[in-house]
Formats: sequence, C-alpha cells, structure tokens
Amino acid sequence: MTHPVAVKACLFDMDGLLINTEDIYTETLNEMLAEFQKGPLTWDVKIQLQGLPGPEAGKKVIEYYELPITLDEYDKKNVALQSLKWGTCKFLPGALNLLKYLKSKGIPISLCTSSNKSKFNGKTSHLTEGFDLFDAIVTGDDARIPKGRGKPYPDVWQVGLKELNEKFHTDIKSDECIVFEDGIPGVKSAKAFGAHVIWVPHPEAYTVLGDTEALLAGKGELLSSLEKLQKNKYGL
Repeated sequence: MTHPVAVKACLFDMDGLLINTEDIYTETLNEMLAEFQKGPLTWDVKIQLQGLPGPEAGKKVIEYYELPITLDEYDKKNVALQSLKWGTCKFLPGALNLLKYLKSKGIPISLCTSSNKSKFNGKTSHLTEGFDLFDAIVTGDDARIPKGRGKPYPDVWQVGLKELNEKFHTDIKSDECIVFEDGIPGVKSAKAFGAHVIWVPHPEAYTVLGDTEALLAGKGELLSSLEKLQKNKYGL
C-alpha cells in the first residue's frame, strides 16, 4: 500500500525513537524506586509514561508506587540521577542515517519532543552531528504549547509544522506529513494532528501495546526499527 498523499515533511519524536533515552529513564527511575524499596519499573507502567511531559509522568509514578515525596522532590532526584547519564545517549539503529537521507533529499524535518529545553540540551549536546540537521526543534516547554496540551494532544506537531512552513515559505498540511513515534500517547497525538504515523515501539514494549492495528486505525504502520522503513513506499 502506498501513502495516498506525497510526503512533504517529516516530524520526529526524540526519546526512544531517535536516541536510547528510554533505557536511561528506566535505569534512573529504578535507582530512585530502590531508595524507597519500590519497583522495579515494568513495561505495563512505563508504557503509560512514554511521551508525557515530565510533571505528568512524575505524578503517575508517585501515585502508582505510593512514593512518600512531592512532585518537586521527585523532579530534583530525577534530574540529579539523569544528568549523570545523559552523556551516554546515542542514536538508535537507522535514526542518524534516516535524518541524513531526508536532509539530502531536501525534505523539511522537525523535532517535536516532550522534553523541556534543558533536558533536550543534556541529552543531545554531544550528538550535534545529528541534531544540527533539523530545520526546526520544538521542546515540551515551548510557550506556544498551552499548559496541559502535551501529547496525546497534537499541539507540539502543529507548532513544529508551523515552524517549517514559516522557514520554507510553504503551506504543507498535516496530512502531507509523516510523524515518527515510539510511544502510545505520541501515536495518538500524531493521529489527532492528522498525519501518517510510523510507529517504532521499544522492543520490550510489544507485550503491553494492546491492539496496535486498532490504535493506528489505518493511519500508519508499525515497524520494529527505523532501519525497516521502506522510503519508496512514501515517495521519499
């Protein structure tokens, strides 16, 4: 099946899709949970956290594991543990090659992440070779995204596409875009945005994804890796 509309732009999630930060999140959260004799984090819980803005994910963890700390304390502990490991972030298979390929073809690409600016910088400052390829970068704390409108709402993609259209003086529509995602909230947000979704879940997430076909509802496809993307299928 070919994509019915010629793809004019590609929009990317970051964590767990382009770089291995989902594994780092699991590792650091398990360290924190162990402090309270809780955990470990399992994928049935983790799947609910993926793609959420930090405060929302934090609330879920505190409630689920009944942690005796405030959201602020949780955040401070998290930041301290994570910042020690962001330097180990690396591109996942196929990610960097795909970005380079799209750039070489002149296809506008935007990064749309739920991570705030400081976390984004921590995760990517040593990976400039890939992240300098993006035509637009939108972080979760962007002032143009109203509070409480993180994924599964489509706002982050709308801002990312708006930036591309402004930069290239184009009028690309959401249904002329591919959104690349790894998490369920992200897939829902991409569908709400109106794009075609390429969904690349974490290899360990498959047992808890539920009915993937029903979630995609004919608006995208599930891949085991970005390396498996058939570019010609989308006219890329």
